[in-house]
Amino acid sequence: MILSMTGFGRSEGVFEGKKITLDLKSLNSKSFDLNLKMPQRYKEKEFEIRKILNDRIQRGKVDCYINLENLDEGAEVNINEELVKSYINSLKNIAGDGPDFEYLKMAVRMPDVIAAKTDSLSDEEWQVLKEIVQDALLKFENFRQTEGQILQDELKRNIQNIEKALQEVIPYESVRLDAVKEKYRNTLKEFDQIDETRFYQEMAYFTEKLDIAEEKVRLTQHLKYYLEVMQNENFNGKKLGFISQEIGREINTLGSKANHAEIQKLVVMMKDDLEKIKEQILNVL
Repeated sequence: MILSMTGFGRSEGVFEGKKITLDLKSLNSKSFDLNLKMPQRYKEKEFEIRKILNDRIQRGKVDCYINLENLDEGAEVNINEELVKSYINSLKNIAGDGPDFEYLKMAVRMPDVIAAKTDSLSDEEWQVLKEIVQDALLKFENFRQTEGQILQDELKRNIQNIEKALQEVIPYESVRLDAVKEKYRNTLKEFDQIDETRFYQEMAYFTEKLDIAEEKVRLTQHLKYYLEVMQNENFNGKKLGFISQEIGREINTLGSKANHAEIQKLVVMMKDDLEKIKEQILNVL
């Protein structure tokens, strides 16, 4: 089945007066590219969180933001004085002279300046955080499935359009060969002596050159295989991309052999649907 690389999931939880919020979103990418931002308190678990996300998300440009909010107003706090001084000095260098109090007000709003006085991360809190990560991932995957179903319906529609156009080619095949024969007969009438054997040799040559039977068979097989992979295989974006390339080769060859205005129109329609497919595949996991 089709899964979209676009996804979103949010989960929240509370542990001992602290509210933990996790936002997870992704866009299409050729590989797994994770941007993870979290409070300093959870930095020791960064590797494990990255591994959980990588195993489940597989591919995409992913942003994961973990936010920690203290709900206990009476909790003791730590002020990172060295960090405050560093922020103040940086602000002075940027803005120039000004009241120290104004710089202080700006500095205390900066990340990691004020934090609740707590012990080291406990196993219980880590377990709550893991459950929040797993819940966000579940919502994220449900989002991908919903978006993937929309993609799958659209891709199937485009494949069926190509199949329909291919069937419409059939009535024109014999017509175009008859036109070539008639053209050569009219040309040969201008000559007194006609070598019938050579004439039929030329006709056999052009018939073989313009024959599109193999292209039709291969294109039909590629379209059928595309639908099978789309329906039955997971994480199939790259494979579908390869199959669409093969579909494109057969359509191009069919167009080069067409030698008929109506067939050329149908080939253009096929190419239009194939371009839509290629654009949509970029967002398939």
